[in-house]
Amino acid sequence: MKPNLNPFLNLEYEPVMEKLGDDYYDVVAAAEFPAHFLRYRNDLLLPLIGLEATSISDADFIEAFGKFQGVRPYLALRYHGYQFGAYNPFLGDGRGFLYGQVRDVNGNLVDLGTKGSGRTPYSRSADGRLTLKGGVREVLAAEALHQLGVKTSRCLSLIETGESLWRGDEPSPTRSSVMVRFSSSHIRFGTFERLHYIQRPDYITKLLDSVIAVYYPDIPETEDKYSQFYAALVNRTAELAAQWMAAGFCHGVLNTDNMSITGESFDYGPYAFIPTYNPRFTAASFDYGGRYSYGNQPHICKFNLEMLQLPLAMVTEQSNLEAGLAQYDDCYQKYYQKLMLQKLGFEASEPLFTIELLAQTIELLRDTEISYHGFFAELAQGFNYGWREDSNLILENATFNHQINSIWRDLYHKCLNQLPAAEMEKIGDRLTFNNPQTALLRTVIESVWQSISEDNNWQPFYDLISKLQTKE
Repeated sequence: MKPNLNPFLNLEYEPVMEKLGDDYYDVVAAAEFPAHFLRYRNDLLLPLIGLEATSISDADFIEAFGKFQGVRPYLALRYHGYQFGAYNPFLGDGRGFLYGQVRDVNGNLVDLGTKGSGRTPYSRSADGRLTLKGGVREVLAAEALHQLGVKTSRCLSLIETGESLWRGDEPSPTRSSVMVRFSSSHIRFGTFERLHYIQRPDYITKLLDSVIAVYYPDIPETEDKYSQFYAALVNRTAELAAQWMAAGFCHGVLNTDNMSITGESFDYGPYAFIPTYNPRFTAASFDYGGRYSYGNQPHICKFNLEMLQLPLAMVTEQSNLEAGLAQYDDCYQKYYQKLMLQKLGFEASEPLFTIELLAQTIELLRDTEISYHGFFAELAQGFNYGWREDSNLILENATFNHQINSIWRDLYHKCLNQLPAAEMEKIGDRLTFNNPQTALLRTVIESVWQSISEDNNWQPFYDLISKLQTKE
């Protein structure tokens, strides 16, 4: 038989999840689609798994991730979760599966997982498909967040599949797609919650041992390794929450089945970037009570961690878990302050007045309703060395100049002057690095989608991706 030369089909896949056994997943088949149009390929990810973009054709993407011509077992993972605070035991991968696991060039395990690849035992009454608009939105969210420094899954490919789908939240019929997600892990908080529900501490131990070996290799083989894992996850989750908040990002649906055990952000549905600083901003139209509002995200992440204690307490001491969670608030504040000060151009260890500056900045953004992303983008774009000499020059050419009060300007000026003059270049560099000019607001996404839906014009989408990836 002639060997298949498709680089994706010849990667060295590692059956890490598969080796755990079918207590954690179901082997499924991919759907067959009537058409395959490669709409997006993320060539920036290929070198991470040892592939060269020039050696991979569009046909290779379609064969592997649209027609699913590989001979690998595809695994629909089993999990439960707290959805809007209520426990749901009827979950699991309903429109996707774990395609395969490979090592990146640094030796870290990477999951390739699908979304929209067809029905599974967990689809219930759904069709197992992904709308094209949903795929476009996830591609954009992942690239925007990555460039903003958020630890996030990304999209390797998006293929339009030629089917018509009926949805309640989009004008129907709408176009269909299948996406491949590139992430650190598809194991969720809800993966463990299911094992608690079926009362299998032996399954929890087996999964924890694998998770620690693969994703937390620095944790030593000791009696309290499970509580050490939990404490490390608390830290990672606090950092992720801080990254979302600094980025002005509202995930929208922070159920425990959407929380990764590696502290990575993933699964972007009704997300939105905030237009102005408003803690009550909600991304999902069905979040009537504002449970997953922008400002509530750090608290919800802590709640989800607390719920994770139920399964973990089956195999380790509850008191140790509580001690781990007790560190959450301090960890979150430390990371949030660091990230926000970097957006203002400073390091956390710099002037004494920077914490006061951060508080004044939040107050300014809240009270004036200046564009959240616009404020930081213009701060970066307008920066000049004269700010150190004269506070009146700070943001003097900004579109919102008249809304900047003298108290904020004087405080920013004071912070600049606490540093040596030679540090001004670093201030400018930090401002530029941490504050891209392009913000992925809803209006921007809708404009791109309109070009696709009405004229099948993909160029605005590609142009936007380029801007996000280069921080223009």
